[in-house]
Amino acid sequence: MLPYYLASDEDRLREPPRSAPSPTEFLMVLGFVNVLAFAGWQALINNFAREQAGFGWFETGLNQSVREIPGLLAFTAIFWLLWMREQMLAYASLVLAAFGIGVVGFFPTLGGILLTTLIMSIGFHYFETASHSMQLQLLRRDDAAGEMGRIHGAQSAAQFTAFAAVFGLTAWAGLASYTVMFVLIGAASLTLTWFAFRRFPRYEAPVPQRKEIVLRRRYGLYYALTFMSGARRQIFVAFGAFLLVDRFGLSVDRIALLYLVTAFASALLAPRIGRLIVRLGERRTMILENTILVMVFTGYAVTGSATVAALLFVVDGASTSLMIAQRTYIQKIGDPADMSSTTSVAFTFNHIAAVIIPVVFGALGHRDPSIIFWLGTLIAALSLMLAFLVPHAPGPGRECVLPWFTASPTAAAPPAALAQPAE
Repeated sequence: MLPYYLASDEDRLREPPRSAPSPTEFLMVLGFVNVLAFAGWQALINNFAREQAGFGWFETGLNQSVREIPGLLAFTAIFWLLWMREQMLAYASLVLAAFGIGVVGFFPTLGGILLTTLIMSIGFHYFETASHSMQLQLLRRDDAAGEMGRIHGAQSAAQFTAFAAVFGLTAWAGLASYTVMFVLIGAASLTLTWFAFRRFPRYEAPVPQRKEIVLRRRYGLYYALTFMSGARRQIFVAFGAFLLVDRFGLSVDRIALLYLVTAFASALLAPRIGRLIVRLGERRTMILENTILVMVFTGYAVTGSATVAALLFVVDGASTSLMIAQRTYIQKIGDPADMSSTTSVAFTFNHIAAVIIPVVFGALGHRDPSIIFWLGTLIAALSLMLAFLVPHAPGPGRECVLPWFTASPTAAAPPAALAQPAE
């Protein structure tokens, strides 16, 4: 028996047909659409903002801070779920993000870019919240890391597709209109969302979710890890590419090519990293991830070579698959009924630093861009220290190696029938 129902309400008790697409396939396709839109925006926005709106380090940081504001509101997703299923929230979010991206080119001013970024970001962050929650609910615990690796691989393939399209349009076709390129990205995302809506049936999680904000002390280490990951990854997203544009003068086609290489490496490595997490466990994987980031940020701070900076950029981007370990960690320690609420709350924690860091660090970048990346090294080092607190075998009652960190009374482990979906 599968852990979800695919039929209409009157057929809810019938097992779905064998030919029905799996939840992993559904999540892969929606993840592909979301990242396709965002990656296309990401490949164009730095050059567009610099050339059309005269952005500097501060304006770039301000735009990234605005982009992260909706992440602070991710906890409100739980209220939308009072009258909207997560699957429908995901579809609606993709439509909103596509619209925001499609109109960017019509507003080449500071205010216009900030507004369209905000619209795009609301859709993007609500989708990510819904997607992560569905992954934790629909995927079996034993298979989750590998299946999440496949989903991340599909997202990397979307990056590859978007960056290849931008590179082809700019370097080969000679298309110089940012407006046209943004419209094409938005239209492609809307079209794919419609096909996904028509193609995939309804999925239901085996455990009903709590429709309220849930904060538990025993999830404290997960909240701390999520907060730090938001801080360190934001430096890469906000300033990694801008460093290459500002310091080394890379053109839009070169930036697109670099993103293309990064996406190819991620697509190749993501499924393998999923399987690696199964073998290494969450603790060792998080230690590996943060060790890599300490070296990458230090390299960004000291290098004067465009080639070295580009190589570090690829390593930085390709290592994002290692963050899957945080999601499998909360899946192992958490109550299955908490997944929607916990994902929403975690996204808010993730974006507290993400809202502050771009604008503050952007102001520091006016004085010396290397300061940004030295601070990134410090943040990655602190995150590395937290990774050592993750137990080798996390589970209910084994959330942290320091008992006082999660010292509230621990709920009993859920029954086996609820701990993970049945086959």
